[in-house]
Amino acid sequence: MTDRILATYLIETPLDPAHVAQVLAGEQSSGTFVRVAGETDDLRARSRASVEHLEPLPDAPTPSLPNAWLERRGVRGPWRRARITVAFPSANIGRNLPTLAATLAGNLFDLGETTGVRLEHLALPAAFRARFERPSLGVAGTRAATGVAHGPLAGTIIKPNVGLSATQTADLVDALCRAGIDFIKDDEVNADSEHAPLAERVPAVMDRVRRWQDESGKRVMVAFNITDEHDAMLRHAELVEREGGTCVMASLNWCGLSSIQSLRRRTGLAIHGHRNGFGMFERHPALGMGFQPYQAMWRLAGVDHLHVHGLGGKFAQTDADVAQAARDCLAPLADPADTADRTMPAFSSGQWAGTLPATLEVVPTGDLLFLCGGGILAHPGGPAAGVTSVRQAWAAVHAGRTLADAARDAPELRDAIAFFGA
Repeated sequence: MTDRILATYLIETPLDPAHVAQVLAGEQSSGTFVRVAGETDDLRARSRASVEHLEPLPDAPTPSLPNAWLERRGVRGPWRRARITVAFPSANIGRNLPTLAATLAGNLFDLGETTGVRLEHLALPAAFRARFERPSLGVAGTRAATGVAHGPLAGTIIKPNVGLSATQTADLVDALCRAGIDFIKDDEVNADSEHAPLAERVPAVMDRVRRWQDESGKRVMVAFNITDEHDAMLRHAELVEREGGTCVMASLNWCGLSSIQSLRRRTGLAIHGHRNGFGMFERHPALGMGFQPYQAMWRLAGVDHLHVHGLGGKFAQTDADVAQAARDCLAPLADPADTADRTMPAFSSGQWAGTLPATLEVVPTGDLLFLCGGGILAHPGGPAAGVTSVRQAWAAVHAGRTLADAARDAPELRDAIAFFGA
């Protein structure tokens, strides 16, 4: 039915998977562990979730998660697995993102009948998607705001992560602007710190950004980390707007869906969504959720950019996972024809000029933020050479050349390969 939200789960249980699927559907909609007064057949038909599909999977050799409910009953394996698709009536949710999250990813993770539950995929009807926020800038708007019409946006992160004063941060930003950077972001652990409070850091940094734009015509986007309690976060965004900024960053998991949704409604700035903490949801193969449903919910809150980690990077995700995450961000959320409804993926973590070719194989359009922290700031020739090495890598890929070939007449790229490639 077109008014239903389809969620696909992996479940693991020593019981009949078909029965457990029905338990999950009931628990997350109109039911509980027994039928109650007022739960009429008409109400159930209108409001109860339904199991649309069940695909048996190979058994697990051992239970993935402990379960006291099963232990009390002396229930043992085999540990059956199945992939199920559950349809939830959108009327149960209305226009309420926290309720969507509670429905799709609430008590079902604690069900006594299971030793594993993972939300793998989310499909939204176009009418439901239309109830919620959209990106303010998205891919096209981010390109327009930075003046980068083609190819990846070369970006970096303020390093050291914390400790620089507002003036020192502004000096670094000035140097990066002059090096030819497109995008600069704060680190996720550097928000409204005592050594560089936003009230000082934003004006100091934006003074340098404006001066560089006046001098060169180049527009550099800075994502200020405004992660904070809700009212303070809104005040920080207002400050960035007053200073002529174009972007703010927030640690999504710690601010919450409602706060990001309210921020979206209050500002036209790009919201750079940092997913730090996502590993708690994703890393266990039988628990939590994959990136596809995760990014879908944050896109309903209106974020413009989302971190996907990086290829060959320093974190635990496979390159295949990173690649699919980027494709998920760039896919329209509900209507395939709605090509404006896309979120720009931010590749980060251990990135440098040498990881750009593989990144562009994943996103051939270059609709991405390519964020190199150490890959630019630790370049042996300095930050300007680091930025140049990324530009040279892009030029090589664009011309169909290998990096090794291009490095023969590109000293900054050659030095990057010698330093980071080792």
